[in-house]
Amino acid sequence: MKSYWLVPSTGAVTLELRDVPRPEPKQGQLLIEVRASCFNRGELIPGHGTPTSAKPGGGECAGEIAGIGAGVAGFTLGERIMGRCAGGFSEYALMDAREALRPPDRVSWEEAAAIPLVFMVVHDMLVAHGTLKPGEWLLITGASSGVGVAALQAGKALGAKVIGTSGSAAKLQKLEQLGLDVGVVTRGGGFYEPAMQTTGNRGVDLVVNNVGGTVFAECIRTLAYEGRLATVGYLDRTLKAEIDLEALHAKRLRLFGVSNKLRLPAERAVTVRAFEKDFLPYFAEGRIRPVIDRVFPFDDLPAAHAYFESNAMVGKVVVRR
Repeated sequence: MKSYWLVPSTGAVTLELRDVPRPEPKQGQLLIEVRASCFNRGELIPGHGTPTSAKPGGGECAGEIAGIGAGVAGFTLGERIMGRCAGGFSEYALMDAREALRPPDRVSWEEAAAIPLVFMVVHDMLVAHGTLKPGEWLLITGASSGVGVAALQAGKALGAKVIGTSGSAAKLQKLEQLGLDVGVVTRGGGFYEPAMQTTGNRGVDLVVNNVGGTVFAECIRTLAYEGRLATVGYLDRTLKAEIDLEALHAKRLRLFGVSNKLRLPAERAVTVRAFEKDFLPYFAEGRIRPVIDRVFPFDDLPAAHAYFESNAMVGKVVVRR
């Protein structure tokens, strides 16, 4: 089968097309015939998700069940499935059956592929740890990214008011159509004053930091009393930042990271079921539809990668078979 592999190189990652045997599902696994998959920043940032040796690319997919491993019950061959996986940039991919989700009927293959990673991360940030409540203020740095757009959509569905930052005024205008309340044009800092003015000098209740270390201190300054800060990415490639301990102490802040890198499979399975309960109804009802910037054919996956790296998109870049 055709499979695009992530190949690490100095300070970057490249994609290499290989012809490899179709994998066989092992104990607890499903084999998925991939219909669509998506690019995600995490597996392409050196020092974050990039491999130390070559491996199949693509961390999420949607497709039909083509094989069922031992010990797996409750699934049938040919059934529509979406979820986190290994090798989504391949004709066939393996998925832990505990990670598998059934997409609502109204959700297309492209949309189904754009849901699992970003929206489960967003559930982790906004619900499981961020405890976002209706009427609270949410600030999203790098709001036009895949995670940023999903956080905006989910935040509005939860009844929050949202401030978003982006280096592009045009991208922020697009996000206004999704309910963005306040847009701040900046590629880094400079959002403290607009956020304080918007909230009556109170500050925001939850910050989703996609940008990284260069804005970390300003994120803390912008938080209200008992505010929460979710660190989910570092587009700026800056992995170190100072912490204002006085603000942390006096404002009773809560800082947390969002990652599945060290979670055990059983722990990841629990988060999938929580997402299924809390968020999947939004997609079934049409209250949330994944924002897809562009769709590329599978054979044009390198072009999709180049477009993704250009940062021209708002939302997700999808690869369709």
